[in-house]
Amino acid sequence: ETATSFRREILEGGDYMLPALKATRLRYADEILEKVRRAADLCIAAFFDGDSSKSRAVLRERYLDALLETDPKRGFSVEKIKAVENIVTRLRTGRLTPNAQPTAHSVLPFHWVIEFPEVFDRKNGGFDAFLGNPPYGGKNTISDGNHKRYLDWLKALHEESHGNADLVAHFFRRAFNLLRRDGTFGLIATNTIRQGDTRYTGLRWICVKGKGVIYATRRRYKWPGVAAVTVSVVWVAKGPISEPFDLDGAKVSRITAYLFPDGEHENPAVLIANAGKSFQGCIALGMGFTFDDTDTKGVANSLATMRELLGRDPRNAECIFPYIGGDELNDSPTHAHHRYIINFSDYPRQRDSLGGASWNSADGRQRDAWRRTGIVPKDYPGQVAADWPDLLEIVERKVKEERENQNDDGARLRWWQFIRPRPELQAAAEGLTHVIACCRHQPRWVVGRLSRSSIFAESLVIVTLSSFGALGFIQSQVHEIWTQRESSSFEDRIRYTPTDCFETFPFPAGWETDATLEAAGREYYEARAALMVDNDEGLTKTYNRFHDPAEDAPGILQLRRLHAVMDNAVLAAYGWSDLVETGRCTCEFLPDYYDEPEQEGGDPIPKSIRYRWPDATRDEVLARLLKLNAERAKQEGQQTLAAKPIPKPKKPRAVKAGVAPTQRDLIPPPQPDLFD
Repeated sequence: ETATSFRREILEGGDYMLPALKATRLRYADEILEKVRRAADLCIAAFFDGDSSKSRAVLRERYLDALLETDPKRGFSVEKIKAVENIVTRLRTGRLTPNAQPTAHSVLPFHWVIEFPEVFDRKNGGFDAFLGNPPYGGKNTISDGNHKRYLDWLKALHEESHGNADLVAHFFRRAFNLLRRDGTFGLIATNTIRQGDTRYTGLRWICVKGKGVIYATRRRYKWPGVAAVTVSVVWVAKGPISEPFDLDGAKVSRITAYLFPDGEHENPAVLIANAGKSFQGCIALGMGFTFDDTDTKGVANSLATMRELLGRDPRNAECIFPYIGGDELNDSPTHAHHRYIINFSDYPRQRDSLGGASWNSADGRQRDAWRRTGIVPKDYPGQVAADWPDLLEIVERKVKEERENQNDDGARLRWWQFIRPRPELQAAAEGLTHVIACCRHQPRWVVGRLSRSSIFAESLVIVTLSSFGALGFIQSQVHEIWTQRESSSFEDRIRYTPTDCFETFPFPAGWETDATLEAAGREYYEARAALMVDNDEGLTKTYNRFHDPAEDAPGILQLRRLHAVMDNAVLAAYGWSDLVETGRCTCEFLPDYYDEPEQEGGDPIPKSIRYRWPDATRDEVLARLLKLNAERAKQEGQQTLAAKPIPKPKKPRAVKAGVAPTQRDLIPPPQPDLFD
């Protein structure tokens, strides 16, 4: 209160108070507040010195006691004062003592309430406005450039924030929290402010939990300086404000956290209709499971070893499967596999007498315990890995040691099984001839159609739909737009995840029986498959040419034309043909972002050129999809629902039992069933 009175004198004195007198009053106020600042610094130090909520609470009490011990009324000593100063020094400089070398990143606390007491002590406390250009930085930048617990601090400071959010989202949150009611801010941000985890952490929380209102925005503003950057500018009010609002100069009645004029602020809901249809591939965790002549590390077994094992005992073929991953999907014109893998599924390791225990007389709890250890009684009726001793010996010799060094208890205990065998994927694919596959990480959006008989690697996401209409839908620009937004993509890299990208995607009603969509998807797929074989190029090279403005080969031109036909069929399935009729779906060669010019003052360098719809069209389609997702979720009577349980899988088909594969079988020619 005394410090505030000194500061009030300065404010009320205005130009009539001498500068020297103002400086004196401010010094008095600062001296009074110094112990308060020190207490606040120690509170922050307790957080960064601790590694858990419990340890931080203990440190807060300990540091407070240390501060109280410096009170003259308690008979303070120089040693006690130095102890407190060392704690603060360590926080602010990263040095253990004032003269030591830094051992960690420094943390420089700024206590807004202490430094601006008149702002926060008034009725309806807080700042009237913030204007600024906050720094940007992803998770790695935040971690590498700051104290190791700085990211934890941000997440603790801002509830419901995500570790993958850009730093700019936290500046939005901090500015919003420091505003008074009816205050406002206008901040510059990267385009990611309305995408993925950054949107969820920043604008979503502000609009939903903070009851803030986005009343104006410029979604794509080209930076006027040298930097080749396109930014978003966002204005937010803390509390209700009357419409109309300003979205890129247009008057609208609402602006969502996605910076759209319609829809919801929240993340799209997982839809019941999409449950149990998309899966990440298997995670084997052990190259020793594989037979692969291209393995440069020398851990995989050779194809010659596999042939020898099959010749020795044809039953070994029952647990050896074709193995396909991202390289086979994207680089081979026919997605031909060249690797095989041992798969013991969820089999126990071996049978044992177990002191005369009986499987038939045991209860469910005991059976589960035996399954976890992998040792089952002699009367166990199912198959065990030891039924294939040659294969188990290989896995024990080449996988077990690697698994024993893992932190995952299951990986160490059940070393003969894949760490993630995905039995639910095998069950969902039962009865299908083909599935749709894409790489989890990819620079271009491409999907393929694969025979379901293989084991799929963890680098793939598998959708257990087999129609050409499904392939056309997932390859379409409509699904690509959804994927780019929901996958937290950055620049030209897409990260496709089943939950975020597929299970939330609102397909139109009746699309599975849409004959026009099926025909368009089939024509596109068959033309693409023939083009890849003719050019001896896989999906990656084909789509690099597809998006190359200088490419005018007849096959690529035809593929672009068929892609447009397929996209239009997808839009028609939604009833959105107005976008086609008004010419808004005409593709252009457009960059997704710009890079810095090579020379100062030079033009920005366009990056990630794509043959795609204009940004305004993509925004319109995404807004409609978000609105449809919310409607579907409401119809399903939920906002988030996990996938329905999948029946216990049957064992996938392996190399035909009793028949040793020939060299032609092991390294197959182009697979004709891809054109079926």
